[in-house]
Amino acid sequence: MSKKQLNILLVEDDEVDVMTVQRAFKKNNLLEDHQLFIANDGMQALQLLRGEGARKIPPNNRLVLLDLNMPKMGGIEFLHELRSDQSLKTTSVIVLTTSDEDRDKVEAYKFNVAGYILKPVTFDKFVETIAVIDEYWQLSQLPTMYPDDE
Repeated sequence: MSKKQLNILLVEDDEVDVMTVQRAFKKNNLLEDHQLFIANDGMQALQLLRGEGARKIPPNNRLVLLDLNMPKMGGIEFLHELRSDQSLKTTSVIVLTTSDEDRDKVEAYKFNVAGYILKPVTFDKFVETIAVIDEYWQLSQLPTMYPDDE
């Protein structure tokens, strides 16, 4: 079975966490198979997904890894905007955050996130978490392109 190439958007404002995710991708040899895009907040993420500006994330096989606590536009507000946009509402999202608040979990799941994962404390656990996320998406039946994206 061939590996599905994913276009992964990491929405994260903490530079250390961005570097940790990038290192975890490298450690799992995932950058050969997937493209990793970075947005520092929800507004920048929406611009990348909509193709506003110089860069655009390809419309097929998109997966968003979303932090909740960010400036300008936080994760919950981003999810509201994403699900309100006809062309983006089917985008798959996994929340990857430090927030263990029940209120945040309930709010995120109201916007049909595919999962809610607490950021691991150690790098080794981060590597394992990224490997599990990749394994899940390789096994899932994510279509190569949504009809609205054609």
